[in-house]
Amino acid sequence: MIRHISRLRLTAFRNYLSAALDLDSRHLVLTGPNGAGKTNLLEAISLLSPGRGLRRASFETVQAQGSDMPWAVAATVETEDGPADIGTGGAAGDGARRVRINGANVRSVEAMSDYLRVLWLTPAMDGLFAGPASDRRRFLDRLVTTLIPGHSGAVSDYEKAMRARNKLLEEQGDPRWLDAVETQLAETAAAVHLARTDSLAHLQTLIAESLEDPNFPAAELALTPLFEDRPEPVASTALEAELKGVWAASRHLDRAAGRTIYGPHRVDLEVTYAQKGVPAALGSTGEQKALLIGLILAHARLVKRRTGIAPFLLLDEIAAHLDPDRRRALFGALDALGTQCFLTGTDQMLFTALEARAQRVRVEDGRWIPEH
Repeated sequence: MIRHISRLRLTAFRNYLSAALDLDSRHLVLTGPNGAGKTNLLEAISLLSPGRGLRRASFETVQAQGSDMPWAVAATVETEDGPADIGTGGAAGDGARRVRINGANVRSVEAMSDYLRVLWLTPAMDGLFAGPASDRRRFLDRLVTTLIPGHSGAVSDYEKAMRARNKLLEEQGDPRWLDAVETQLAETAAAVHLARTDSLAHLQTLIAESLEDPNFPAAELALTPLFEDRPEPVASTALEAELKGVWAASRHLDRAAGRTIYGPHRVDLEVTYAQKGVPAALGSTGEQKALLIGLILAHARLVKRRTGIAPFLLLDEIAAHLDPDRRRALFGALDALGTQCFLTGTDQMLFTALEARAQRVRVEDGRWIPEH
């Protein structure tokens, strides 16, 4: 069977005060005018995974205006072991969120990943290859989190420890406190960096198997060096020790700069159009779009191969800038993944090639209207 969401319920989420949708295992096509709530539905599903979802919004901002109910997203996921009820929603007071699985509270958002994994592609990502390095790091960390659910928390812990170090440097803090903070920072930095490099290695191996796909070109992926003047240790303990040494020696430089100069927060994801051997940023808009789609499809295959769970794909306005042949190739690739995909667009005609392989829903002002 195809693991799929059979029922989705939203409460006080964005422009949905209350909404419920019953689904089968087919893909779901959402059409409607801009601002109707199509992307809001995708965002709701993206929050059934670690992190802050496809918009990276603070949880307070997803609360529907004018509602006294806390926001909530709930889904019934059909698995090989039977249905599982997964829910997440706003928690009072602290801006956090809570997670429930089969009616019981769970302590970690990562627990949802035992039942579903989620990947997405949005129009905001179209400029990924030519944009700032921070966007590519976030994109990479999203891919890694889909494969290693705890990675999102490790990135958050690393950033928190780095802010603490920067504050101590600014305030001329006790060196013993700096030693302690840098020890914690090194532990989280090594975990983040090695998760990235390991995931990229596996992804690159899988991509090499499909270099001849004419519709979605393959990417060559690499991280820029962590250090400018020395090799990177491959063992976690050795990498931690190297980072601690670098940070201890660069405190005066970092204090003057007002930031931590070295670390995983400074690396960049380098992407090359494999078939042409040129940086992805130099490709045409169409080539960059196809390359990005190919990268998402390859990572979805990797997640399925390594976890046994084919990730749900959330594809916002995916078909708008593809020609008919490439749209048909995309839909065929989605079918081959053996997963449920959620696609949005303003024109139903863009999805004609899906034929009966998709359910269709019209979205109007926060309402879902099934189409036949």
